[in-house]
Amino acid sequence: MILSSGTKRPKIHSSAYVAPTAVVSGDVAIGPGCAVLHGAVVTAEGAPLEIGERCVIMENAVLRASGGSALVFPLKVGDRCILGPHAYVCGATIGDGCFVASGAKIFNGATLEPGSGVALGGIVHVNSRLRAGTSVPMQHIAFGDPASVYPPDKAPEIAAQMNFYADVFNLEAGDDVRARAAEAYSKFLRKVHAQDSALEAHRNIKPSPRRSGEEPPQTQATQVDKVVDVMMLELEEMEHRRQEAIKRQKPR
Repeated sequence: MILSSGTKRPKIHSSAYVAPTAVVSGDVAIGPGCAVLHGAVVTAEGAPLEIGERCVIMENAVLRASGGSALVFPLKVGDRCILGPHAYVCGATIGDGCFVASGAKIFNGATLEPGSGVALGGIVHVNSRLRAGTSVPMQHIAFGDPASVYPPDKAPEIAAQMNFYADVFNLEAGDDVRARAAEAYSKFLRKVHAQDSALEAHRNIKPSPRRSGEEPPQTQATQVDKVVDVMMLELEEMEHRRQEAIKRQKPR
């Protein structure tokens, strides 16, 4: 489903694929050659969201840009990135060639520099910066600028260093901060989505065939080589059988 949000409408490149059950809403730009798969949610709520070229947004991933009067968290995904099933990315910057695995979470203000990755269930926390080429192992937590990587049992220590509600919701800490966050955020979301309107579905276009004279992709070339090898074996077997038949027909 493609939705406008007020005056903001998604801009989806004609060569991108968007599954019929995906949701793309608001000030979203999706670049050429991308694939947004079933159940994915790509939503701009008060800040722009941009996805570069040839990215894959897999099933049930959630990408959210968010911005109010005090804090703004745009989301930008570079070129040739994969965001896995059930990944959650909010108001972050994802550099070129990054991999965010299934169930990983990238929070507001975080940055993944080019070529970095977050494994299954990993976390890159608020305002943290993952250096280029760095990997966060499964279930581990990246925190800081530049980020250090911590095992899951260090989560309480990391939480003690953060001011999550101030950094994300612009709220001072207190016993009722969770309730105040829910109240403020629900009000914000009702306002942002009040003028949502369904648009025509994105028209998915089949990729154009390879032109004559172009080199096939490596995977395709490999498959062709395998086919040729099988054909040669079959031809050799046929020739062997023919020779045997000729021998049997010769007079003794």
